[in-house]
Amino acid sequence: MTGTTLAALGLGLALGLAAPAFAQDVPVIVLINPNSNEAATESMAGLASDEFGDAAKVEGVSNAGAPALLTTPEDMANAIPGVVAAGVEAAKDPHVVAIIVSAFSDPGLPELRQAVTIPVFGIGEEVFREAARDGRPFGIVTVTPNPELVASFKAKAEALGFGAQYKGTRVTPGDPNEIVKEPAKLDVALAAAVTESIEQDGAQAVIMGGGPLSASAIRLQPQFEVPLVVAVNAAARAALQSAQGK
Repeated sequence: MTGTTLAALGLGLALGLAAPAFAQDVPVIVLINPNSNEAATESMAGLASDEFGDAAKVEGVSNAGAPALLTTPEDMANAIPGVVAAGVEAAKDPHVVAIIVSAFSDPGLPELRQAVTIPVFGIGEEVFREAARDGRPFGIVTVTPNPELVASFKAKAEALGFGAQYKGTRVTPGDPNEIVKEPAKLDVALAAAVTESIEQDGAQAVIMGGGPLSASAIRLQPQFEVPLVVAVNAAARAALQSAQGK
């Protein structure tokens, strides 16, 4: 189901078709991309697959009814029904043991947890936990300049008990929809923001704020001594541990 859209899922339901069959020899963890960017879905599913190895299979699902990039609180709220619908459909398959909501603001995470009985992980929630491990101060770098969205990062840090460790968010300049289209420019902009987070804010770990930034974070990591914490990987590790009963 990697690259499958919610539109295709909806068509299957409308026609009375059975839910997609997954391989029976390994557990399946479904990664839901709350936006409609298929390339981002495949990239994030690839990162999760690298974490799983042979221990689990990842299936990526895109939210076809959402924008290609979620940049405002309104975008996040509008994505929730699609996320929940995808998660409920995925959970019908007995081989699916966990679900990952793969957008930094975790749209639909609490709603989906209420709707299914299998574990659901949000990449935003899990990356905060990993970045704040052992009490270290951390910052966030993102491409989305919306003030309400940035304020929500601080609120999440406080809600999770990491308010004192949170050192703020650095935002790259320019249109986020354009910058994510060019990996080379994205890397340059993110590297500058990471440097500011470390040198000016005192971060000892930097969260890459958004699933679509994951591949860039991996490319940039050799340039920095502090960890660039990739949200998708953090959630994938948590989901795998859950699937293995750890």
